[in-house]
Amino acid sequence: MKDSMYILLLLISLWACKSEAPEPAEFYHEISVGPKPWTSEVFEPTESDFTFAIISDLTGGERPGIYSRAVAQLNLLDPTFVLSVGDLIEGGTEDTLQLKKEWDSFDARTSELTMPFFHLGGNHDLTNPEMRSFWNKRYGPRYYHFRYRDVLFLMMDSEDYSEKRMYEIYQARDTALRVINGELEGIYEESTYYHMPERRLGSLGSEQLAYFKEVLEAQKDVRWTFVLMHKPLWLREDNNGLGALETVLKGRNYTVINGHFHSFSHRNRLGMDYYMLGTTGGAQNPEDPNAFDHISLVRMADKPVITHLKLEGILKNSGTLPLSIPADNP
Repeated sequence: MKDSMYILLLLISLWACKSEAPEPAEFYHEISVGPKPWTSEVFEPTESDFTFAIISDLTGGERPGIYSRAVAQLNLLDPTFVLSVGDLIEGGTEDTLQLKKEWDSFDARTSELTMPFFHLGGNHDLTNPEMRSFWNKRYGPRYYHFRYRDVLFLMMDSEDYSEKRMYEIYQARDTALRVINGELEGIYEESTYYHMPERRLGSLGSEQLAYFKEVLEAQKDVRWTFVLMHKPLWLREDNNGLGALETVLKGRNYTVINGHFHSFSHRNRLGMDYYMLGTTGGAQNPEDPNAFDHISLVRMADKPVITHLKLEGILKNSGTLPLSIPADNP
């Protein structure tokens, strides 16, 4: 009995000594005197950092292989999650079988990601009420928000029209496409669709505006807010633009990001960063120097550090691009 007690006390003593032992240093070296061949031994703490990525437009004539390559490159970069700014399929149809085929293709390629992906719709994804219904059944709400740690994400629907107005836009678009394809006489730049503000700038409905106002009121403690949309609602100056929400955002730290124009740009507006992203496989204007395929990588430290990475420069360990073109089958 005494021997057992002695062994128990010995084990407790050894456990206590082990538990009090210092943790090994994160940075270890054996140069004890003199100068050292590095600039500092103070390393940035990373506990509060996280990184997410954003893809842009795939449509207007998706180029094969680009998006699949981007997925492989995102897996190499390993962000915490991936966001989109819409136009993920060609769409523009009321044929549900065709819609299923296109969404199945996109989702199959996206499923190769090793991290979560957040859908957002653009004009190609939400062209008509049938497509809107298809989206709702497959992906749920067209606009939503989420919070990761102490950062808020507003995922907006820039195709937020009444059903009547959506049909007017859809029919005007169909006529304009027939003009472009030579099926009808006319000039595209003189078409009704060309002059609709929704074609370039989208629309924000009153219910969606009220939703995001309520979200912002309830989420005052976040340190940063990201506002994502497909079309640049912030360029629309009437009641269907972003102005009313920008008023609510005043005094907060936020960043606005959209796609749609297939050309990268950045500007400072209201003291904040506003980005228009290029493409991640969508059609490009060869004469536009800002038309390039890229993904955006956001490291969320004290404030966002945003890097835009051209796909042609993200190489795997062999020094070559992942995957071979073509690979996609939209």
